[in-house]
Amino acid sequence: MGREYNLAIAGATGAVGQEFIKVLEERKFPVKSIKMLASANSVGKELEFNGRSCNVEQLTESSFEGVEIALFSAGGDRSKQFAPAAAKAGAVAIDNSSAWRMDADVPLVVPEVNAHAIAQYKKKGIIANPNCSTIQMVVALNPLHKKAKIKRIVVSTYQSVSGAGQKGVEELSQQVRDLFSFKGVTKAAFPHQIAFNCIPQIDVFEADGYTKEEKKMVNETRKIMEAPGIEVSPTCVRVPVFYGHSESVNVEFESAITPEEAREILKSAPGVTVLDDMANRLYPMAIEAAGKDDTFVGRIRRDPAVKHGLAMWIVSDNIRKGAALNAVQIAEELVKQKLI
Repeated sequence: MGREYNLAIAGATGAVGQEFIKVLEERKFPVKSIKMLASANSVGKELEFNGRSCNVEQLTESSFEGVEIALFSAGGDRSKQFAPAAAKAGAVAIDNSSAWRMDADVPLVVPEVNAHAIAQYKKKGIIANPNCSTIQMVVALNPLHKKAKIKRIVVSTYQSVSGAGQKGVEELSQQVRDLFSFKGVTKAAFPHQIAFNCIPQIDVFEADGYTKEEKKMVNETRKIMEAPGIEVSPTCVRVPVFYGHSESVNVEFESAITPEEAREILKSAPGVTVLDDMANRLYPMAIEAAGKDDTFVGRIRRDPAVKHGLAMWIVSDNIRKGAALNAVQIAEELVKQKLI
């Protein structure tokens, strides 16, 4: 039997925290012990892991004694405060928030794309998990980038309400019930009614008219793919879907690549499933990607507006591959590369 590791989950009671537990169990990660950490409001709750009941403890700076890997999904402010404490205690902190992503001393990792960058964690003891919408895009585009260098990406996202956490899921569900009961809707998680609507705003607007979510897609794509010259033009939209982000992506390459070549490349790419059969109306949909590990790509076709261009449709489960699975895959790489 191989070595087992002491883990902690910060934000264990949240949507991603719950998915951490599920993914660790399903992938049989070698867990010796696990701490469930959350805010003071959740202390006393019990969570199950591999058939054992675990008491939820309050997340504090002293929570990480003896912990080797700490999975964080507790929000940016808590990550800024507690990830360094985890690292100081000797743990590797794998953080799902945006707090550390653009720190030059913190690797931003999608294992299918840049697993080699994980070794850089030793500078601060922290590894950043990218934004969910960025993860699925780079998983699909990086294999094509290796074939024909990417110049420019134009992406429009159709992001599910679970991207805003459990409160987003509950708000859509409640608004649908209220509308069918002829009641008014209550808004809290989103700036407008999300039921039967699309909201072209995720996160706050910046001075140039782009949102923080859109800026993440620009900056994170360049960092993960180690391609600072790629131009990215994003529009991020919240849609009334519970789980699964969809993206319409137009890519301009420096050299020719045909749709047929792209399909063949993606069919053998790690973490990618190609669903692209127009005659049988086969293409990726959020409802079918939910709960699945892979990133799904379809509608691959030539973009006639540029010399070397392709258009495609990319779908993935934002809570799974877009958050929990990616973080656990990073932990698996730490073990595989003998970095811990």
